[in-house]
Amino acid sequence: MKKLIIGTIIITSFMACSQNKKQTMQNPNINAGNIVEEIVKQVKHYPSEKIYKIRHENDLCYYEILLNDIPVFRNYDNNVPDAFEINNSIFKSGKQTITYRMYPVGKNEEGNYSTLVDDTKLKLMVKSYDEKAATAKDVVYKEYDAPQIEEKGTGNYSKFKFAGAGKTYYEGKFDINIDVPYTLNPSFENAQDLRKINSKELEAKVLKEYQKIREIYVSKEKDEIAKLTYDRLKDDLVADYATEAKVKAAWNQLNDVIIKGEVDILPVKNYKMQFFANGKLVALYTDGTNPEIRGGNALVCKIKSGEFKNSIFEIKHFLYLPKGETEFKVY
Repeated sequence: MKKLIIGTIIITSFMACSQNKKQTMQNPNINAGNIVEEIVKQVKHYPSEKIYKIRHENDLCYYEILLNDIPVFRNYDNNVPDAFEINNSIFKSGKQTITYRMYPVGKNEEGNYSTLVDDTKLKLMVKSYDEKAATAKDVVYKEYDAPQIEEKGTGNYSKFKFAGAGKTYYEGKFDINIDVPYTLNPSFENAQDLRKINSKELEAKVLKEYQKIREIYVSKEKDEIAKLTYDRLKDDLVADYATEAKVKAAWNQLNDVIIKGEVDILPVKNYKMQFFANGKLVALYTDGTNPEIRGGNALVCKIKSGEFKNSIFEIKHFLYLPKGETEFKVY
Protein backbone atom coordinates (compact mmCIF):
# COMPACT_ATOMS: atom_id res chain seq x y z
CA MET A 1 0.00 0.00 0.00
CA LYS A 2 1.42 3.36 -1.00
CA LYS A 3 1.85 6.12 1.54
CA LEU A 4 1.86 9.88 1.29
CA ILE A 5 4.84 10.95 3.36
CA ILE A 6 6.55 14.27 4.13
CA GLY A 7 9.56 13.56 6.35
CA THR A 8 8.25 11.49 9.24
CA ILE A 9 4.67 12.65 8.68
CA ILE A 10 2.24 10.22 7.08
CA ILE A 11 -0.36 12.75 6.12
CA THR A 12 -3.12 10.17 5.95
CA SER A 13 -3.19 10.46 9.75
CA PHE A 14 -6.53 12.25 9.78
CA MET A 15 -8.62 12.42 12.90
CA ALA A 16 -12.19 13.35 13.66
CA CYS A 17 -14.75 13.25 16.43
CA SER A 18 -17.95 15.16 17.05
CA GLN A 19 -21.49 15.06 18.26
CA ASN A 20 -22.60 16.90 15.12
CA LYS A 21 -21.26 15.54 11.86
CA LYS A 22 -20.03 18.97 10.71
CA GLN A 23 -18.87 20.40 14.02
CA THR A 24 -16.32 19.22 16.52
CA MET A 25 -15.57 20.30 20.06
CA GLN A 26 -11.82 19.84 19.63
CA ASN A 27 -9.42 22.75 19.19
CA PRO A 28 -12.11 25.40 18.61
CA ASN A 29 -9.53 28.11 17.87
CA ILE A 30 -7.89 26.12 15.03
CA ASN A 31 -9.01 26.39 11.41
CA ALA A 32 -7.64 25.80 7.93
CA GLY A 33 -6.36 29.37 7.78
CA ASN A 34 -4.26 29.31 10.95
CA ILE A 35 -3.25 25.67 11.53
CA VAL A 36 0.18 26.15 9.92
CA GLU A 37 0.90 29.28 11.97
CA GLU A 38 -0.22 27.63 15.21
CA ILE A 39 1.95 24.54 14.63
CA VAL A 40 4.98 26.64 13.68
CA LYS A 41 4.68 28.41 17.04
CA GLN A 42 5.14 25.08 18.83
CA VAL A 43 8.22 23.88 16.95
CA LYS A 44 11.57 24.55 18.63
CA HIS A 45 15.10 24.08 17.32
CA TYR A 46 18.19 22.84 19.15
CA PRO A 47 21.98 22.54 18.68
CA SER A 48 21.47 18.80 18.17
CA GLU A 49 18.33 17.44 16.47
CA LYS A 50 18.41 13.64 16.46
CA ILE A 51 16.04 11.66 14.31
CA TYR A 52 15.66 8.08 15.55
CA LYS A 53 14.85 5.20 13.25
CA ILE A 54 14.58 1.42 13.24
CA ARG A 55 16.20 -0.66 10.53
CA HIS A 56 14.47 -3.98 9.95
CA GLU A 57 15.33 -7.26 8.26
CA ASN A 58 13.19 -10.38 8.13
CA ASP A 59 12.84 -13.84 6.70
CA LEU A 60 9.65 -15.90 6.45
CA CYS A 61 7.42 -13.62 8.49
CA TYR A 62 5.23 -10.56 8.35
CA TYR A 63 5.38 -8.18 11.28
CA GLU A 64 4.15 -5.05 13.00
CA ILE A 65 6.20 -2.69 15.17
CA LEU A 66 4.83 -0.56 18.02
CA LEU A 67 6.69 2.09 20.00
CA ASN A 68 5.31 2.83 23.46
CA ASP A 69 2.30 0.74 22.41
CA ILE A 70 1.54 2.97 19.41
CA PRO A 71 1.81 1.48 15.87
CA VAL A 72 4.76 2.89 13.92
CA PHE A 73 5.30 0.36 11.11
CA ARG A 74 3.96 -2.80 9.52
CA ASN A 75 5.32 -5.08 6.81
CA TYR A 76 2.91 -7.34 4.95
CA ASP A 77 4.77 -7.04 1.64
CA ASN A 78 7.96 -8.88 2.59
CA ASN A 79 9.91 -5.69 1.93
CA VAL A 80 13.66 -5.57 1.49
CA PRO A 81 15.70 -4.29 4.48
CA ASP A 82 14.89 -0.65 5.16
CA ALA A 83 14.44 1.83 8.01
CA PHE A 84 11.55 3.91 9.33
CA GLU A 85 11.64 6.96 11.61
CA ILE A 86 10.06 6.85 15.07
CA ASN A 87 10.31 10.35 16.60
CA ASN A 88 6.57 10.83 16.23
CA SER A 89 5.99 8.29 19.02
CA ILE A 90 8.82 9.50 21.28
CA PHE A 91 7.28 12.05 23.61
CA LYS A 92 10.17 12.62 26.00
CA SER A 93 13.61 11.32 26.96
CA GLY A 94 13.92 8.08 28.86
CA LYS A 95 12.85 4.48 28.49
CA GLN A 96 11.01 3.59 25.28
CA THR A 97 9.39 0.18 24.74
CA ILE A 98 9.53 -1.44 21.31
CA THR A 99 7.05 -4.25 20.66
CA TYR A 100 7.08 -6.54 17.63
CA ARG A 101 4.34 -8.89 16.46
CA MET A 102 5.19 -11.63 13.98
CA TYR A 103 2.87 -13.57 11.65
CA PRO A 104 3.29 -16.36 9.05
CA VAL A 105 3.70 -15.29 5.43
CA GLY A 106 1.18 -17.86 4.16
CA LYS A 107 1.47 -19.06 0.60
CA ASN A 108 4.30 -17.71 -1.56
CA GLU A 109 6.61 -18.89 -4.34
CA GLU A 110 8.66 -20.93 -1.84
CA GLY A 111 5.82 -22.81 -0.20
CA ASN A 112 2.80 -22.53 2.08
CA TYR A 113 3.77 -21.25 5.50
CA SER A 114 0.69 -21.45 7.71
CA THR A 115 2.82 -21.05 10.84
CA LEU A 116 6.09 -19.42 11.76
CA VAL A 117 8.92 -21.85 11.00
CA ASP A 118 12.37 -22.81 12.27
CA ASP A 119 14.06 -20.45 9.80
CA THR A 120 11.89 -17.43 10.67
CA LYS A 121 14.00 -14.39 11.51
CA LEU A 122 13.47 -10.78 12.50
CA LYS A 123 16.32 -8.36 13.18
CA LEU A 124 15.81 -4.79 14.42
CA MET A 125 18.43 -2.06 14.79
CA VAL A 126 17.74 1.24 16.58
CA LYS A 127 19.90 4.09 15.31
CA SER A 128 19.84 7.85 14.80
CA TYR A 129 21.20 10.64 12.66
CA ASP A 130 21.57 14.31 13.59
CA GLU A 131 19.96 16.87 11.31
CA LYS A 132 22.45 19.46 12.62
CA ALA A 133 25.44 17.23 11.75
CA ALA A 134 24.92 16.23 8.14
CA THR A 135 28.36 14.64 7.70
CA ALA A 136 28.27 12.57 10.91
CA LYS A 137 27.70 8.83 10.74
CA ASP A 138 24.54 7.22 12.10
CA VAL A 139 24.77 6.20 15.75
CA VAL A 140 23.67 2.63 16.56
CA TYR A 141 22.05 2.15 19.99
CA LYS A 142 20.80 -1.42 19.94
CA GLU A 143 20.67 -4.47 17.71
CA TYR A 144 18.00 -7.01 18.52
CA ASP A 145 17.16 -10.44 17.09
CA ALA A 146 13.90 -12.28 17.72
CA PRO A 147 14.82 -15.17 20.06
CA GLN A 148 16.47 -18.27 18.67
CA ILE A 149 16.74 -21.61 20.48
CA GLU A 150 20.00 -23.51 20.33
CA GLU A 151 19.79 -27.25 19.68
CA LYS A 152 23.11 -28.93 20.34
CA GLY A 153 24.20 -31.75 18.12
CA THR A 154 27.21 -34.01 18.24
CA GLY A 155 30.60 -32.47 18.97
CA ASN A 156 30.62 -28.69 18.64
CA TYR A 157 27.73 -28.59 16.20
CA SER A 158 24.69 -26.53 17.13
CA LYS A 159 21.54 -25.66 15.25
CA PHE A 160 19.40 -22.61 15.95
CA LYS A 161 15.69 -22.31 15.33
CA PHE A 162 13.17 -19.54 15.92
CA ALA A 163 11.66 -19.67 19.42
CA GLY A 164 8.14 -19.17 18.02
CA ALA A 165 8.30 -21.91 15.39
CA GLY A 166 4.96 -23.67 14.97
CA LYS A 167 2.93 -20.68 16.17
CA THR A 168 0.61 -18.47 14.12
CA TYR A 169 1.53 -15.40 16.19
CA TYR A 170 4.56 -14.38 18.21
CA GLU A 171 5.07 -11.19 20.23
CA GLY A 172 8.15 -9.83 21.95
CA LYS A 173 9.45 -6.54 23.26
CA PHE A 174 12.53 -4.76 24.51
CA ASP A 175 13.35 -1.42 26.12
CA ILE A 176 15.83 1.24 25.11
CA ASN A 177 16.78 4.61 26.61
CA ILE A 178 16.59 7.54 24.21
CA ASP A 179 17.41 11.24 24.63
CA VAL A 180 15.44 13.95 22.83
CA PRO A 181 15.62 17.73 23.44
CA TYR A 182 11.85 18.22 23.50
CA THR A 183 9.07 17.12 25.85
CA LEU A 184 5.59 16.50 24.48
CA ASN A 185 2.43 16.07 26.52
CA PRO A 186 0.07 14.28 24.11
CA SER A 187 -3.58 15.10 24.57
CA PHE A 188 -4.39 11.50 25.57
CA GLU A 189 -1.72 11.41 28.29
CA ASN A 190 -4.21 11.40 31.19
CA ALA A 191 -7.06 9.63 29.41
CA GLN A 192 -9.20 6.85 30.85
CA ASP A 193 -8.20 3.20 30.53
CA LEU A 194 -10.75 2.10 27.93
CA ARG A 195 -10.08 -1.58 28.61
CA LYS A 196 -12.12 -1.19 31.79
CA ILE A 197 -15.30 -0.30 29.84
CA ASN A 198 -17.72 -3.00 28.70
CA SER A 199 -16.28 -4.06 25.34
CA LYS A 200 -19.58 -4.41 23.45
CA GLU A 201 -20.80 -1.01 24.60
CA LEU A 202 -17.45 0.56 23.81
CA GLU A 203 -17.27 -0.97 20.33
CA ALA A 204 -20.75 0.32 19.47
CA LYS A 205 -19.75 3.80 20.58
CA VAL A 206 -16.45 3.67 18.67
CA LEU A 207 -18.26 2.57 15.49
CA LYS A 208 -20.66 5.48 15.88
CA GLU A 209 -17.73 7.88 16.11
CA TYR A 210 -16.19 6.32 13.00
CA GLN A 211 -19.38 7.05 11.09
CA LYS A 212 -19.13 10.69 12.20
CA ILE A 213 -15.50 10.78 11.09
CA ARG A 214 -16.48 9.42 7.69
CA GLU A 215 -19.18 12.06 7.26
CA ILE A 216 -16.72 14.85 8.10
CA TYR A 217 -14.32 13.73 5.38
CA VAL A 218 -17.06 13.08 2.85
CA SER A 219 -18.31 16.64 3.42
CA LYS A 220 -14.73 18.03 3.05
CA GLU A 221 -15.17 20.48 5.93
CA LYS A 222 -11.62 21.83 5.90
CA ASP A 223 -11.90 23.87 9.10
CA GLU A 224 -13.23 20.84 10.98
CA ILE A 225 -10.48 18.64 9.52
CA ALA A 226 -7.91 21.22 10.66
CA LYS A 227 -9.30 21.14 14.21
CA LEU A 228 -9.24 17.37 14.30
CA THR A 229 -5.82 17.00 12.69
CA TYR A 230 -4.06 19.58 14.85
CA ASP A 231 -3.12 17.56 17.95
CA ARG A 232 -1.36 14.66 16.24
CA LEU A 233 0.09 16.71 13.39
CA LYS A 234 1.51 19.24 15.85
CA ASP A 235 3.22 16.54 17.93
CA ASP A 236 4.61 14.85 14.82
CA LEU A 237 6.11 18.08 13.47
CA VAL A 238 7.52 19.20 16.83
CA ALA A 239 9.26 15.82 17.15
CA ASP A 240 10.56 16.24 13.59
CA TYR A 241 11.99 19.74 14.28
CA ALA A 242 10.05 20.82 11.18
CA THR A 243 10.79 24.02 9.33
CA GLU A 244 7.93 26.37 8.48
CA ALA A 245 8.14 25.14 4.88
CA LYS A 246 7.72 21.54 6.02
CA VAL A 247 4.70 22.41 8.16
CA LYS A 248 3.13 24.17 5.18
CA ALA A 249 3.90 21.22 2.93
CA ALA A 250 2.27 18.76 5.33
CA TRP A 251 -0.98 20.73 5.50
CA ASN A 252 -0.97 21.58 1.78
CA GLN A 253 -0.59 17.94 0.79
CA LEU A 254 -3.46 16.91 3.03
CA ASN A 255 -5.55 19.75 1.65
CA ASP A 256 -4.71 19.05 -2.00
CA VAL A 257 -5.16 15.27 -1.92
CA ILE A 258 -8.05 14.78 0.46
CA ILE A 259 -9.98 18.06 0.72
CA LYS A 260 -9.61 19.35 -2.83
CA GLY A 261 -8.99 15.99 -4.50
CA GLU A 262 -11.41 13.29 -5.61
CA VAL A 263 -11.63 10.53 -3.03
CA ASP A 264 -14.10 7.86 -1.98
CA ILE A 265 -14.34 7.31 1.76
CA LEU A 266 -15.09 3.59 1.91
CA PRO A 267 -17.62 2.04 4.32
CA VAL A 268 -16.34 0.90 7.72
CA LYS A 269 -16.51 -2.90 7.73
CA ASN A 270 -14.53 -6.08 8.45
CA TYR A 271 -12.91 -4.65 11.55
CA LYS A 272 -11.90 -5.53 15.08
CA MET A 273 -11.45 -3.15 18.00
CA GLN A 274 -7.89 -2.69 19.27
CA PHE A 275 -6.39 -0.80 22.19
CA PHE A 276 -3.15 1.16 22.15
CA ALA A 277 -1.09 3.31 24.53
CA ASN A 278 -1.82 0.90 27.38
CA GLY A 279 -5.56 1.22 26.95
CA LYS A 280 -5.73 5.00 26.60
CA LEU A 281 -6.37 4.86 22.84
CA VAL A 282 -8.80 2.73 20.84
CA ALA A 283 -9.30 2.17 17.11
CA LEU A 284 -11.04 -0.13 14.67
CA TYR A 285 -8.48 -2.11 12.65
CA THR A 286 -8.96 -4.31 9.63
CA ASP A 287 -9.43 -8.02 10.26
CA GLY A 288 -6.84 -9.07 7.67
CA THR A 289 -9.13 -10.21 4.85
CA ASN A 290 -8.02 -7.41 2.49
CA PRO A 291 -4.24 -7.59 1.87
CA GLU A 292 -4.14 -3.96 0.66
CA ILE A 293 -5.05 -2.62 4.09
CA ARG A 294 -4.15 -5.53 6.39
CA GLY A 295 -3.08 -4.38 9.82
CA GLY A 296 -4.31 -0.81 9.25
CA ASN A 297 -7.20 1.37 10.25
CA ALA A 298 -10.64 0.21 9.12
CA LEU A 299 -11.53 3.69 7.84
CA VAL A 300 -9.95 4.01 4.40
CA CYS A 301 -10.26 6.10 1.27
CA LYS A 302 -9.62 5.48 -2.39
CA ILE A 303 -7.93 8.21 -4.44
CA LYS A 304 -9.81 8.78 -7.71
CA SER A 305 -7.43 11.16 -9.49
CA GLY A 306 -3.92 12.59 -9.55
CA GLU A 307 -0.54 11.02 -8.74
CA PHE A 308 -2.01 8.41 -6.38
CA LYS A 309 -5.05 7.50 -8.50
CA ASN A 310 -6.67 4.17 -7.53
CA SER A 311 -4.50 3.87 -4.42
CA ILE A 312 -6.15 2.96 -1.13
CA PHE A 313 -5.07 4.78 2.02
CA GLU A 314 -6.02 4.27 5.62
CA ILE A 315 -7.29 7.27 7.52
CA LYS A 316 -5.29 6.93 10.72
CA HIS A 317 -6.82 8.00 13.98
CA PHE A 318 -7.13 7.01 17.62
CA LEU A 319 -10.02 7.80 19.96
CA TYR A 320 -9.70 8.54 23.67
CA LEU A 321 -11.86 9.62 26.61
CA PRO A 322 -10.48 12.34 28.89
CA LYS A 323 -10.97 11.53 32.56
CA GLY A 324 -14.35 12.68 33.80
CA GLU A 325 -15.79 12.95 30.28
CA THR A 326 -18.07 10.71 28.22
CA GLU A 327 -17.48 11.95 24.66
CA PHE A 328 -14.54 10.84 22.54
CA LYS A 329 -11.73 13.05 21.44
CA VAL A 330 -9.20 12.14 18.79
CA TYR A 331 -5.45 11.88 18.56
